[in-house]
Amino acid sequence: MDQKLSPSTETVEFPYRAISSTAITSSVFAGLGAIGGFFFWPALGLSLIGVLCGWMSYRQIRRYPEEFEGLKLALLGITSNALIVLGGSAFHIFVYVTEVPEGYTRVQFYELQQDASQAVDMPTQRAVEIDGDAVFLKGYIHPSSGSGMLKKFILVPDLGTCCFGGQPKSSDMIEVSLLDGQATKAGLTKKKLAGEFIVNKVSRKVTDFDNNVFYRMKVDIIQ
Repeated sequence: MDQKLSPSTETVEFPYRAISSTAITSSVFAGLGAIGGFFFWPALGLSLIGVLCGWMSYRQIRRYPEEFEGLKLALLGITSNALIVLGGSAFHIFVYVTEVPEGYTRVQFYELQQDASQAVDMPTQRAVEIDGDAVFLKGYIHPSSGSGMLKKFILVPDLGTCCFGGQPKSSDMIEVSLLDGQATKAGLTKKKLAGEFIVNKVSRKVTDFDNNVFYRMKVDIIQ
């Protein structure tokens, strides 16, 4: 005789719901943005992508609740990425506003670089204008300057010029001398320098470089 299963013994089916992949992606971008964004500001763009992924995931889960789960993960991704963008942006703005020592004028390296379209590489008009001024600028130590602790080195504007661009142009180089017994460790990290900027009246030849150097800098502060 057939027996009917009691309600307690009937098989109950639990449909499988996949965790939204964009919710997971949003969390991954939050981690990458948090690690990179506070050291390298363009990395904050990863967190912007994370916000977008989190929002796409949220809409997907709300629209198809029987197929996808991970709503809390999506909301966490949106919130954490948004906080990283806001916090990282505020941090970089604060650093930018406060990093120039009193008595020095901020100069962007590109203001010293001669336009590549020019047939002759020569000091820019901006460089001539600030000759002898106390300036603040940023750049990278060229590997040919040596290793270990350095008191003199060649500063270049970017890692492309530094490592992959071959011999830098004359207007891409600054011959740096650290004053008051200072020294800095060679490497690929960006340096912040404050000191007297000098345009050479006669181009100087520097060991290990094919092109002459137009600019010098006597540095009081280096970070």
